[in-house]
Amino acid sequence: MIPREIIRKIRRIEIRTKRLVDEVFSGEYQSVFKGRGMEFSEVREYLPGDDVRQIDWNVTARTGHPFVKKFEEERELTIMFLVDASASGGFGTVSRTKAELTAELCALLAFSATRNNDRVGLIIFTDRVEKVVPPRKGRTHVLRVVRELLFFRPEGRGTDISAALDYLTSVVRRHAVVFLVSDFLDDGYERRLSVANRRFDLIAVEVSDPREDDLPALGLVEMEDPETGQRTVVDTSERSFLERFEALRGERALKRERLLRRLGVDSISVSTDRDYVEPLERFFRARARRVGSAAAPGGRR
Repeated sequence: MIPREIIRKIRRIEIRTKRLVDEVFSGEYQSVFKGRGMEFSEVREYLPGDDVRQIDWNVTARTGHPFVKKFEEERELTIMFLVDASASGGFGTVSRTKAELTAELCALLAFSATRNNDRVGLIIFTDRVEKVVPPRKGRTHVLRVVRELLFFRPEGRGTDISAALDYLTSVVRRHAVVFLVSDFLDDGYERRLSVANRRFDLIAVEVSDPREDDLPALGLVEMEDPETGQRTVVDTSERSFLERFEALRGERALKRERLLRRLGVDSISVSTDRDYVEPLERFFRARARRVGSAAAPGGRR
């Protein structure tokens, strides 16, 4: 029996995300995520200008007239959420934690996928893969995904993006749209990210909190790394400490930004102190322009 408070929380997220799907993202999702596979539809008589490579020689020989195979773009997609559930996700200094923001963002995308009859799957990881929900269709399945995102309690505390990407590429055999949702407090995952990006339509979603970039000057503060448990006392009013802190944060962010750009990985940045609708809208608009450009005569394909 699922406790009532859990049901209420899931229901609140469903109501909010359903409204956004209906009012904001109804056409956006379908326009930017198109099936990449081509499936056979029918045969028809050859017309001048048809690609001769599509001639169905068996039907042509049987009828005495040239026929060509007609293919249609495969509309059905698999959407996978590869979600970082390490201990740093429990951090949040505004109205919600990074983990709660992750759950609501994924819920919105999952309900958008369900509306388009796509499959939705989930892989939750920390320093190991901890939970796998195989891709399926339907509202009931999406509600299970949301429940896992909200209430699954992982055993690990650290982050191993490389191991998660390795697992993804080993178990997901067909093409998929993959949302890698993390605060990216990890290193050494560049090669696996490149491999996964070649296999899948990969989108990196960075989840952050404003206090991770802007420390208040509170004097001596004991700080703890939630993933390692290591504690240290720092002087947040000391200018040299703040300068080192800002430099390290900036260097890490710039390194990740350059990596994603070099690999051609789309990215979305969301924060616990802001609504995630605007970053998602920017992502959809930018991707729609690129899709339209590629489909135009002379565009890239």
